[in-house]
Amino acid sequence: MHIKTAALNLNDYLDEDTPAFMWGPPGCGKSQATQQIADSRGWNLIDFRASTRDSVALMGLPDISGDTTKWKVPDEFPQVERDGPEGILFLDELNAAPPSMMAAMFGLVLDRKVGDYVLPKGWRVVAAGNRQTDRAAAQRMPTALANRFAHIDVEADTSAGHDNVHVEHFNKIGMDPIMIAFLRFRPHLIHKMPESSDDRAFPTPRSWEQAAKYIGKDSSRRLSLVSGVVGDGAAGELEGFIRVYQKLPSLDLVLANPNSAPLPDDPSARFAISAALGRRADAKTFENAMTYIRRIPAREFEIMMAVDAVRRDPGLSHTQTFTDWAVRNQDVTLG
Repeated sequence: MHIKTAALNLNDYLDEDTPAFMWGPPGCGKSQATQQIADSRGWNLIDFRASTRDSVALMGLPDISGDTTKWKVPDEFPQVERDGPEGILFLDELNAAPPSMMAAMFGLVLDRKVGDYVLPKGWRVVAAGNRQTDRAAAQRMPTALANRFAHIDVEADTSAGHDNVHVEHFNKIGMDPIMIAFLRFRPHLIHKMPESSDDRAFPTPRSWEQAAKYIGKDSSRRLSLVSGVVGDGAAGELEGFIRVYQKLPSLDLVLANPNSAPLPDDPSARFAISAALGRRADAKTFENAMTYIRRIPAREFEIMMAVDAVRRDPGLSHTQTFTDWAVRNQDVTLG
């Protein structure tokens, strides 16, 4: 399932205090989705990396100051006085930990205790990790530990169309419209696992978010910078797309003369102009943007432009232009 559906399932598991494990390839948004859920609930999130801990140290250091030995638990574990009465203990990369460490987590996940430590009542356990097929550092999880979790399988969304969940997120965070347009044009590149173990950089939603920071660099350096984040092939395709984007008619011209401004013929340029108008249109120019984009025969570009614009500026949904668009496109949902 895509990360948006996975987040809905995770919310339900949190409501019922069922420990949940999110499985998926690197960079598909597992950690980010968990943090966003915690933020939306007003909860704290503590990231505990079992892969960097020793199983013996999980119980803490021995305190022999009294007649019997007690254990000083790791300070990272939730403490109500410091971290609040509710929150998420996030065990990221849990299945990258050695088997002895995963075995040591049995009690914490199901019985909510390890050594002398007891997880506060309002805290929930969520774990995440890559699958062995993702060629990451994942190891086989013991069945006894796996049986203590509800499991959520996450896949990257590489579908075309206005409702791609990753593109929706990129729009929400204000990613450069050039990158938005490119990933709409080449959605299969949103997530592409490396073809060999020598491929250190490869496209994921996470790496595209980083690559977008270099869109504005000089062309003499941009290709190598982006290649270092998403790999040579994806970076080369992006560079070719940018050249197309730079040849588009001026947005000022388009918005001033929507009936006569030139229309692009190239499919990639059409994706580019729809993304650019979706980012640029405001209450004064929305009608002209719609007039222009409707001159392109394919309805998908009108949909993309309108959805992007309204998601960016919800006030546009109250305009007559949007009302007319919604009547023409009753089969489209904004989500």
